[in-house]
Amino acid sequence: MTAPSPQLQNALDALDTAFAPLFGQPFTGGGCTYCYTETDLEALAGPPHRVPGDLIPAVAAESTDHWDDFAALYRRMTPRIIRLLTTGQLHVDHGLVASRLLAADWRNWTVPEQEALEGVWQAWWRSALHEHPGTDHVTGVLEAISVSTGSLAPWLALWAETRTETADRHLSDALDDWLFEGRLTDLRFGFYNELDAGPELVTWLLSLDEGRIGAAQLLAVERIAYGY
Repeated sequence: MTAPSPQLQNALDALDTAFAPLFGQPFTGGGCTYCYTETDLEALAGPPHRVPGDLIPAVAAESTDHWDDFAALYRRMTPRIIRLLTTGQLHVDHGLVASRLLAADWRNWTVPEQEALEGVWQAWWRSALHEHPGTDHVTGVLEAISVSTGSLAPWLALWAETRTETADRHLSDALDDWLFEGRLTDLRFGFYNELDAGPELVTWLLSLDEGRIGAAQLLAVERIAYGY
């Protein structure tokens, strides 16, 4: 783990501030007593900052039917989940976190909460593109932010605009991942494959300026695009 960039740190602090009014509202919690003790459930029903650290990954990854009010619990835990996720301390699949945010209906939360989370996504993505090797693989970051927001376009546009050696190294690494065993052809993002990423990525990759992609990788992308 490395310290977050100042921009990401500020965005995470703003996320805490945006969600603070929520924590003063009553919440009864409750959940599966086979998987969680009464002490665990009492902690989850209390102030989010007092929830033991080992429960945060459980909330981040656990199936929605384990909780009496999944959406409310996930919303309350979002600042802690996202802080751990973006600083490389949450060992939970990035696509799963994005899928859980969709299940928690985050795009219908209060405007300050939505804007604060979007601010974290912006800062996290910019930080990821400017740091190599980074805290997370860039493909995981892209999956989390694109699935949760429902769009690849703005994140790919920012990547294309970031003409740095670091961003291009991330691009090469990402292509190694996406092209392995032809994954790019049918690539989908999200734990439940919510986002059909392959076609849009192929189009975007072919639109990049000459030299951004190495010859061998570019040939592999062209074979997928043009079927030769």
